[in-house]
Amino acid sequence: MSENETKNEINLAYVDGQNLYLGTTRHASKSWTIDLLRFRIYLKEKYGVKRAYYFLGFVDEKYQDLYSEIQEAGFVLIFKQHTAAMLGKKKGNVDTDIVFHIMKRLYKAEDFDGVVLVSGDGDYKILIDFLLEENKLKKILFPNRQYASSLYKKIGSEYFDNLDKDTIKKKIQKEKGSLGS
Repeated sequence: MSENETKNEINLAYVDGQNLYLGTTRHASKSWTIDLLRFRIYLKEKYGVKRAYYFLGFVDEKYQDLYSEIQEAGFVLIFKQHTAAMLGKKKGNVDTDIVFHIMKRLYKAEDFDGVVLVSGDGDYKILIDFLLEENKLKKILFPNRQYASSLYKKIGSEYFDNLDKDTIKKKIQKEKGSLGS
């Protein structure tokens, strides 16, 4: 598929924020930081992503700068709903929220061509299989190839890529000396 065809597509991106963060920091052999604006541009130019949703576990006022950065980069920020008693006690775990949002769009027959999922979590495997069946999977982007679930080994390499691959990382990594690095 040519880049012009991709530019005419309406693709949606869904980012598992915790998986992205852990895959580039704690689980990475060498920690690195994604420049969210560069990443959003990459998604648009490479995969024709018109809307990108960034899912996070819960709201905590001490991370307000991060939330602002995510939104200013062009992502729609979506928080997992928790009761007040559970805030800060529960891990993010946005898997079901992402699956629900995608399935709801499919159920309502919304006009879009494909999905780009940013996560290496095996919990999405059944969704990925369904998107492949429906010809709606554009790409799954693993934040860290080493921690991508082995469940994805059977899908063709044309359906996944690794954000920590040097050629991609170079395009989306926060440059040394820039704010926040």
